[in-house]
Amino acid sequence: MKSENKYIGDDKFKKFLEHYDCPAPLEVVKMRFAGAICSPNTDLRPTDVISSFWPENAVPRLETQKEAELFFKFFMGLWDEMFAEVRQNKLKLSHISPTDNLQEVCTQRFETVELGFVEGFFGGCDDLKIPAYIAEIVDSLSRMALLYKSLAEKTETKNNNQNLFDAIIDCDKMTVKSIGFIVENYALPHIGELQRKAN
Repeated sequence: MKSENKYIGDDKFKKFLEHYDCPAPLEVVKMRFAGAICSPNTDLRPTDVISSFWPENAVPRLETQKEAELFFKFFMGLWDEMFAEVRQNKLKLSHISPTDNLQEVCTQRFETVELGFVEGFFGGCDDLKIPAYIAEIVDSLSRMALLYKSLAEKTETKNNNQNLFDAIIDCDKMTVKSIGFIVENYALPHIGELQRKAN
């Protein structure tokens, strides 16, 4: 079934997040949506995830009904886009090159994996009723996130180097493989039950 909420695209969505002073960068927003779509927390709603991007007392005040409708329409466009990526098992991390600031890349990867997918998957729950092998894969993602963080901290200078780039690429491959495993073996078998209502 085709979504009625069309995603406005990365560039426009980044400006949309900036307009509402959203502390979470786009990659974190995308991956938290993806994790939430896969989450076993059946009470989790897209609106809960959207509000989680701001501190409790800093959620945007929407002045008119039209503004509120557009606000949620834009977010649900991205939600439906991520739902399609989960359904196709095509989740991936952003492209990087050796000329990027690799320390910053490592920090961003930590946030994308831990504050994005893992936090979304837990969906506000401390404990989840999931198979042990899925729990282990989710735990391995948290360990991978810490590895990204460690790579950033252990790099003494901001000068990019091939060894660090290669290490990040290796971590990326394991991360994407782990997320793909969760999608294939946990989310896809009951994807129909995971199609959450906005309210």
